[in-house]
Amino acid sequence: SLIALVPKTCTVIVEGEERVIPRDELKVGDLFIVRPGETVATDGAVVSGEASVDESMMTGESIPVYKKEGDTVFGSCVNKSGFLVCRATSVGEDTALSEIIRMVKDATATKAPIARIADRVAGVFVPIVLGLSLLTFALWMVISANIEAAVSHSIAVLVISCPCALGLATPVAIMVGTGLGAKRGVLFKNAEAEETSAGIRTVVLDKTGTVTKGEMAVRAVYPIDNDEGCILALAAGLERMSEHPIARGIVKYADEKGIEPAPILGFESLDGRGVSGKSDGRSVFAVSLGYAEAMGACNEKAREICGRVTSDGATPTLILEEGECIGVIALADSEKDDASMAVKYLKKQGYRVIMLTGDNRATAEAVARAVGIDEVIAEVLPAGKEEVIRTLRSDGPVCMVGDGINDAPALAAADLGIAIGVGTDVAIDTADVVLMRGGLMGVVHTLDIGRATLKNIKENLFFAFAYNLVGIPLAAGAFGVNLPPMFGALAMSLSSTSVVLNALRLGRHKPRGLCDCRPSQNEIGYNAVNNESNRERENEQMTKIYKVDGMMCPHCEKHVKDAVEALDCVAEAIPSHKDGTLTVTFAGEADDKAVIGAVTSAGYEVK
Repeated sequence: SLIALVPKTCTVIVEGEERVIPRDELKVGDLFIVRPGETVATDGAVVSGEASVDESMMTGESIPVYKKEGDTVFGSCVNKSGFLVCRATSVGEDTALSEIIRMVKDATATKAPIARIADRVAGVFVPIVLGLSLLTFALWMVISANIEAAVSHSIAVLVISCPCALGLATPVAIMVGTGLGAKRGVLFKNAEAEETSAGIRTVVLDKTGTVTKGEMAVRAVYPIDNDEGCILALAAGLERMSEHPIARGIVKYADEKGIEPAPILGFESLDGRGVSGKSDGRSVFAVSLGYAEAMGACNEKAREICGRVTSDGATPTLILEEGECIGVIALADSEKDDASMAVKYLKKQGYRVIMLTGDNRATAEAVARAVGIDEVIAEVLPAGKEEVIRTLRSDGPVCMVGDGINDAPALAAADLGIAIGVGTDVAIDTADVVLMRGGLMGVVHTLDIGRATLKNIKENLFFAFAYNLVGIPLAAGAFGVNLPPMFGALAMSLSSTSVVLNALRLGRHKPRGLCDCRPSQNEIGYNAVNNESNRERENEQMTKIYKVDGMMCPHCEKHVKDAVEALDCVAEAIPSHKDGTLTVTFAGEADDKAVIGAVTSAGYEVK
């Protein structure tokens, strides 16, 4: 399925003219065109144009991503709308998709530790069965003196006990589990990582970029000697010339509020402590609390506000005019949208969840409270993180989740290292599992797939051993049954088939109870309507029928089905292009917005 995403041809610009060439002939530095509906030929950078690109094959995120000049595009993603001219940066085996394909192949080709046990058992099993076959022959010769019966029963023992089921029990389950993970944006680097994820008891999360978005956002504006609009105008005017994360957060907030930045002259950066300039001939500053106090510009009211802001885990930026504080802007790194849901599910499943960060304790505890984490280890340097992980391992297997260079030692020290795919190359190289999506639900899927895969392997091994425990005595005639060798061969093939079918069943696995961990309407800031009836329906399966426009063929049906069934709240989706309908069976509470969003992102319209 991954390989099929690679386009066969692409349109390049050579000496100002468009030319269609095989994709394999594309070279680094070539300019190529991506029209609406076309697949991006290879990894590249946008040279001109704007478009919405469906990157779900790369990240699992169904919402198209807006691309403009300077942005990166990935090969095999689909341009939903707009026109792009891109410059190839990676081709052939160096593209992100090729790397994913390579990782999936490597994972399915490696052996899990439990597979090695099965191999050793099979190595002992074969000589034992040969001995049992000879023993069966000897006993039947003694009992009946009938060489035909003795040969028939001894051959039946050999045939029925063929260790095919034992050999298939693990690799098929690993293959299906790895494929299931890839569909959900979870890339296991090897089979051992998949098995290790099943035994994890403690999940350690980095804060910045893992639990939070790594982007500063304005929480509140506190006017002191001016109105909020004037304070934001001055702040945005100062900060728009800076590239600091705090500056970007203030400018973005002012833009969302529709506030025009004040014109600033004589802009000056104050070495990480803030910025300054002049507005209408007056000196204005946007600075940290420490710098404001050093200037003697921090009055009692400003100190009180800053104390309150800091205790809530936010960072205060003071706006000064002519040496007087006229307002305080509180900023904080916002939590990822799925963080609280993921933490709630992990705790519900019995995992110990800990936040490990180098940030100050007040900020870390504020973020932890927001997402429901009870244990926080803060103000730890990278080397200290590794030591913490080693200490935690004394209580059982530990999983570390991170995205930065400072997380690499801890990722390597943990039993299972999980890297956020949008993080640094060092973190990704060190980790055992890579999450292509930026959210924490990938951690949930990693651990859940690991447990489901190991459970499936154990079921397969049980079926294989139970079959032999019953089949060998039956073939030997211990139960008074004369089993011809050809029926033994049929039974043997059925045992292998049952093991394979049980492994394939894993492909439909979804985390149980995930819908119960979704934030309630109150938790996400909406008015709760009919909460009592919602709670009553929470554990029931509900089926809804949606009217969908745009489905023309079975291929369209598959596109819609895949998009909707990727939602955690959906148990099954049945589209019909003939009737123009989509029948959805929910695993928990019905989520119309999620279904409509998935159908829309697939390119169809819900009526």
